[in-house]
Amino acid sequence: MAINEKVAEVLEDQINKELYSSYLYLTFADYYEDRGLKGFANWYEIQAKEEMDHAMALRRYLLDNDFKPTMKAIAQPDKTFDNDLAPLEAGLEHEEYVTSLIHHCYEVAHEAHDIRAMQMLDWFVKEQGEEEANARDMITNMKLFGCDPKGLYDLDREYQTRVYTQMTALPL
Repeated sequence: MAINEKVAEVLEDQINKELYSSYLYLTFADYYEDRGLKGFANWYEIQAKEEMDHAMALRRYLLDNDFKPTMKAIAQPDKTFDNDLAPLEAGLEHEEYVTSLIHHCYEVAHEAHDIRAMQMLDWFVKEQGEEEANARDMITNMKLFGCDPKGLYDLDREYQTRVYTQMTALPL
């Protein structure tokens, strides 16, 4: 059974949004790199790689369901920051936006009675819950500990320990 055209279109669009997320998080990493906060930069470099993994997983899903996605232009991120909390708050706002996009994909799949796509999207729904929780935790930590140099140093060291684990395939 071929994938529903509307489902394929929203998933194809989601690939572009995931690639944009990767670009956006690289701008966050660059901000922190300029500030000398290599741990925060590391955190967002890994986030960028994870977003690329998400795009590739969606691409693979479409290809495996006989739909060849078209790669569209990726918007240029336009965020600038004037303090160390601002990228974290922008990160939470962006994750909430991505959650709304994933929910929209799920709704389209549900309307099309595309059970396979809904099962695939279950992973993304769960992932978005984790992404939002991580973003909220980073904001809380910055507000609690990042206001003094020692606390900021300790947070930065903690975020340096994050290690990238490549996503191998969507667990379906």
